Amino acid sequence: MTAPVVTIGADEFLFHAIATMRRLDIRHLPAVDGAGALVGVLRLKDALFETDHRLMEEIDALAGDGGLAGLGAVKAGLGTIAGRLLADGIPVPEIQALLTEVNNDVIRRVTGLVLEDMAASGPGAPPVEFSVIVMGSGGRGENFIHPDQDNGLILADYPDGAHDSVDGWFMEFADRLTLALDRAGFPLCKGHVMATNPVWRKTVSQWKAQVNIWVATRSAATLGFCDILFDFRSVWGRAALARELRRHVLHTVADNPSFLRDLAAESETAGVALGFFDRFILVRDDQPHKGTLNLKQSAALPLIEAVRIIALREGVEALSTLGRMDALAEAGYLDRDEHDYLVGAYHHLCWLILRHQVAAARDGQEVSYYVAPERLTRREKDILVDGLRAIRRFRERVRAELTGDIF
Repeated sequence: MTAPVVTIGADEFLFHAIATMRRLDIRHLPAVDGAGALVGVLRLKDALFETDHRLMEEIDALAGDGGLAGLGAVKAGLGTIAGRLLADGIPVPEIQALLTEVNNDVIRRVTGLVLEDMAASGPGAPPVEFSVIVMGSGGRGENFIHPDQDNGLILADYPDGAHDSVDGWFMEFADRLTLALDRAGFPLCKGHVMATNPVWRKTVSQWKAQVNIWVATRSAATLGFCDILFDFRSVWGRAALARELRRHVLHTVADNPSFLRDLAAESETAGVALGFFDRFILVRDDQPHKGTLNLKQSAALPLIEAVRIIALREGVEALSTLGRMDALAEAGYLDRDEHDYLVGAYHHLCWLILRHQVAAARDGQEVSYYVAPERLTRREKDILVDGLRAIRRFRERVRAELTGDIF
């Protein structure tokens, strides 16, 4: 056998399993459940037999060569892979989940390369256990083609006297990691939501204390920090640290209903792009995108944020928007019609965004969320209007429940 044993989660994509086996030149891959228990073994020849041979080139692209250049090529090829899957009729949320898994796999592999380099170049091994976390769309499993960096570190607790040496090591690690990720195709976050920023690099106890402060102070800045953090997930290292912080977040928020009210009020800044007589509200001030619809800021985010707020109130542990809506429907919060409208709206928005991004990547244009209404068919516009109405109604319901304001 090969040691150490390489495994894969039983709920991960077959793409990822095949890419892993081909990259490592192994023929068998154990599949494990969430507790790490063996549930089966994949054989490469069986996995290849089940795979559409038209996609083998794309699968090999996912394998990369293991170095930063190879990982950068993986990132650069995601537009082509997404386009092929979209043309094959794969549901867009499944494509997003695959894109997220590939991106998170690149982050894991870059982390490994940085750790190897630090071990060989002086700083040595990590002084304490830690977890690399991603936030935003990466945490929800909802990446599109070119996400930037939204990452942080959760460190295991250590004695106060060791702070200088421990934090010094992780400062160096964070610098190297973010620069390596930038080289691999993840642009540096303009808002500095990265492990290089001490706000996003703390021990698990410090993280808990920081969450408590954010929930208590509720300034525009701290509410914005919460909005970023609350979709985090571990992609490398000791996942138990992330689970511990997740439990603390859910418990803290559940005990502070007024915090959710303020969070909902802050999210009102992202309005739905639908005005009087159900006419689209187009971008006016951004000259390069004037006359377009911002389908992220004025359509998808208003739904994502409203669903997250209610999911937090109801103690839902799911991170994806669809998973949260399904959980709210199962709990009886969403009836069948409301759930159907919101899920349909989400699917349509994601399809419009991904189709636009695939075309832009293919044509060498800016990959963005700005879509010109004239590029939509009449039917696509009608479905979009229905979806935006449903999102607007849901946000009004959330606002009324949390604030008592019905206007």
